Amino acid sequence: MGFAEEHDRWLEYHKKRRAGERLDRLDRGHRHGEQMFVERVWWPIFGNLDDLHPEYEVADWRGRPYFVDFVWKPGQVKFAIEIKGYGPHVQNTDRTRYRQELNRETYLQIAGYRVIAIPYDDLESAPEQTISLLKALLTPCLLKQRAEGGRQYTRIERDILHMASRMNGMIRPVDVVKGLGINRRTATKHLTTLCDKGKFKPVLTPGSNRICRYELVQSMMDSEIW
Repeated sequence: MGFAEEHDRWLEYHKKRRAGERLDRLDRGHRHGEQMFVERVWWPIFGNLDDLHPEYEVADWRGRPYFVDFVWKPGQVKFAIEIKGYGPHVQNTDRTRYRQELNRETYLQIAGYRVIAIPYDDLESAPEQTISLLKALLTPCLLKQRAEGGRQYTRIERDILHMASRMNGMIRPVDVVKGLGINRRTATKHLTTLCDKGKFKPVLTPGSNRICRYELVQSMMDSEIW
């Protein structure tokens, strides 16, 4: 699936789960700078938008709602990512807004988020630099999660993942039945569990709600590209 198609699907997924101000903020907030970040930085690194939440609502230190451009929650860690243009965040701000922004960043860290500021100008002129910096920052977290990930899957689940990787990322329940010698009900149960764990996406038969196969979700942690 290409970026444009995946981006539209991802955005629609989040819109369907929002209402009121949270939906309005997503419509207003996910604009040019945020879209450039997703396309020019995030997508080249990960090849997917898994666990990335646009215009994510958190409460600030006063208990008031505050929307972060992106929050990435791949597991136990949380990253708050802000796209910052020189004009809105520096040139056109006043002392009160500047102080509030600094307090928000401090509160996010108190709340357990690691805060990442992305210069808007770099997205336009030097996205490769942002990619390198982001990789260097995220590598320890991803490697730790990858090391712990092996304990998150049963033996049968790992066998199914290995089978899917050998079958170009597509697998059917009947393939699991034949490959592992288990019944169809058990195969479907494990495939559904792996969907819940974010490792597969169900693919429907055209014009039907029936699942015909499962697509393996490739992630940055599944390869040795670093």
